[in-house]
Amino acid sequence: MIVEPISTVRSVSMGIWVGAGSRHETEKENGLSHLLEHMLFKGTETRTPHDIAEAFDQIGGQVNAFTSKEYTCYYAKVLDEHAGIALDVLQDMFFHSTFDEVELEKEKNVILEEIRMVEDTPDDLVHELLSEACYGNHPLAYPILGTDERLASFTSDDLRSYMNRYYTGDYVVISVAGNVNDELIEQLKTTFSKVKPTDSKLIESNILTIPEFVQEKRIRAKDAEQAHLCIGYNGLSIEDPSIYSLVLLNNTFGGSMSSRLFQEIREKRGLCYSVFSYHSSFSDSGLLTVYAGTGISQLDELVEAVHHTTQEMASGGMSAKELKNGKEQLKGSLMLSLESTNSRMSRNGKNELMLEKHKSLDEMLDEINRVTLDSVNELAAHILTSKPAISLVSTTGEWPQALKG
Repeated sequence: MIVEPISTVRSVSMGIWVGAGSRHETEKENGLSHLLEHMLFKGTETRTPHDIAEAFDQIGGQVNAFTSKEYTCYYAKVLDEHAGIALDVLQDMFFHSTFDEVELEKEKNVILEEIRMVEDTPDDLVHELLSEACYGNHPLAYPILGTDERLASFTSDDLRSYMNRYYTGDYVVISVAGNVNDELIEQLKTTFSKVKPTDSKLIESNILTIPEFVQEKRIRAKDAEQAHLCIGYNGLSIEDPSIYSLVLLNNTFGGSMSSRLFQEIREKRGLCYSVFSYHSSFSDSGLLTVYAGTGISQLDELVEAVHHTTQEMASGGMSAKELKNGKEQLKGSLMLSLESTNSRMSRNGKNELMLEKHKSLDEMLDEINRVTLDSVNELAAHILTSKPAISLVSTTGEWPQALKG
């Protein structure tokens, strides 16, 4: 458990972080982590789904959850005077969910509609295709939502079995930030001391396999107004010592409005409304993604513009001014995020779960300041000259000339 007291606010954010996401599933289990996340809101031994929702509405609080590739989080943000109520409901969901069969079938249909929504949203679908193009048959390529077929096969027993495997001591972190008191801290300790210890044999059997970056291509024909393109480069893991260099590289490359991709492709050429890059870090790997969407008639020009900007970044690197601006942007966003109890709770929970260590603000600022122009430019030359994985969603379902072969 990690608690960060902040006496100057009137809110408390708390989260239950579980080190299990779509990456931890077998092929037959794909989608189970996400279904389980939904089902923890669908009734306990003493509360109906409506009771759970109403409990937070009555106190003006917020409650939600999300599933990612490597973890799942259940979180709430409430006024400090209502923190005990939020804790009681969250722990009830975590320890006493019933997985009622009627609710399960309804929630399967809800998620089926969520899957269909992704299929109908080309700029979401193209990212799903990119995961496949990057990682092939590895679990990192699995869609977090699962598939229609897998979803239909899941039972309440499957949920309980998965929960018994991963919702245990070594995989669970409790993170709280805000105006907490000693009474709440003791309640947290007492409540989550009931988390079952992890079977040592299961820990050994659940060791993740490092993915191979397969650099493939995926394409899908969709009746849409735009063509949606993703290009993925092999990135860095969350613990890589060069991670801040990559964050600063991404900021200059496509992570901001002043970035090379945005300025060249949207502002100078007017080819698209949305163009950006971002980096995703996993426990043992990472992915630098470029996304852009444009009309099908402009796709070849868009590909050429992205390629030109990428090669220019790889060969020429960034300027001293860009590095300085990037550092100030990164430090500013980091410090501004500390004004939110939810951001602090999330940062602490993720750090404890993924890294098992915490850096102070001064330590992080020092690491950012130590990044050099050489370290960023060496990384740009290494990453952006490697063969990427590519995905495309367009009306024709055909590769533009620049991407054939």
